[in-house]
Amino acid sequence: MEDRQRRFRAALEAARDAGRAPLIAEIKVRSPKEGDLLVGRDPVQLARRMESAGAACLSVVTEGRHFGGSLALLRTVAAAVSLPILRKDFVTGRDDVRATSEHGASCLLLIAASLPWPKLVGLHEEAHRHGLETLVEVHDASQLRQALTLDLDLLGINNRDISRLETDDGTVANTIRLLGKVPAGVSTISESAISDPEEVRGVLAAGGLGVLIGTSILKARDPEQAIRRLGLTGEGGCRVRDES
Repeated sequence: MEDRQRRFRAALEAARDAGRAPLIAEIKVRSPKEGDLLVGRDPVQLARRMESAGAACLSVVTEGRHFGGSLALLRTVAAAVSLPILRKDFVTGRDDVRATSEHGASCLLLIAASLPWPKLVGLHEEAHRHGLETLVEVHDASQLRQALTLDLDLLGINNRDISRLETDDGTVANTIRLLGKVPAGVSTISESAISDPEEVRGVLAAGGLGVLIGTSILKARDPEQAIRRLGLTGEGGCRVRDES
């Protein structure tokens, strides 16, 4: 098995060091709130366009019932791009961890709101045994306190409530609020409800490493332009830092 340990976080850090906002672009078939997000587009071609536009990493939603994803979608996208990939799903057991690795992902989402804490800890350790990094997702201060007891690869702060299948109107303010409680050195990603470069700048200024953006990119008329804009390198954006 190819050793993918720390490849995902390293790609985000490389984007930051190159002066770009570390952006994880997402392939998601549909959303309980927004409906069909692919609207007939080929997810492989879309993933390649996201890569060419400068996304640091990709996320593939594999949950089927509510979001229309599958492990087959993950495998297909992973085979088509060179970017490291996060698998997003409601992971519950060791078989899920093994399948994540076998289908080409580099990182696995673990959701504090949907897993008993001992189970999450066990899956975090199991992921490491399979050469995967984890993105441990929290939504509130209580979940954050637990997550910070782990040897984290990446901490995720979801601006929406996943227990409501992200149908609520969360804002990036949730990330900004919780980042104030995150110790220096913890690599943190803001997830969901991000659609504007100013929101991206706010996350980075508050100490976040990067952002995960799905719906606003998928709904954009030109997803590549949206990635460049939200990555602060394209029209309407700016570079994160000077490279002189």
